[in-house]
Amino acid sequence: MSRATYIIGALAGSAVVAYVCDKVISDNKLFGGTTPGTVSNKEWWAATEEKFQAWPRVAGPPVVMNPISRQNFIVKSRPE
Repeated sequence: MSRATYIIGALAGSAVVAYVCDKVISDNKLFGGTTPGTVSNKEWWAATEEKFQAWPRVAGPPVVMNPISRQNFIVKSRPE
C-alpha cells in the first residue's frame, strides 16, 4: 500500500473518533450539566435577534477588523 492510503485512512479514522467523542461528551452530557435555555429556547433566540436588528445604527462607517489582509492601506510614493 502507498503512503497516501495510510494517510487517508488515518484522517478518516481520526474524523470518526472526533465525531464520536463530540457526540458522547457534548450531546449525551458525559460529564453532566444541562443545555442552557438560551440555546434550547427558540423563542428566546427570536426575541434576541429582533432586539439586535431594532438597535439604531448611529455610528460611523463599518470598521475593518484586519486592514492588512484587505490591502486598503495607503502607499506613499515619496517620503515626507
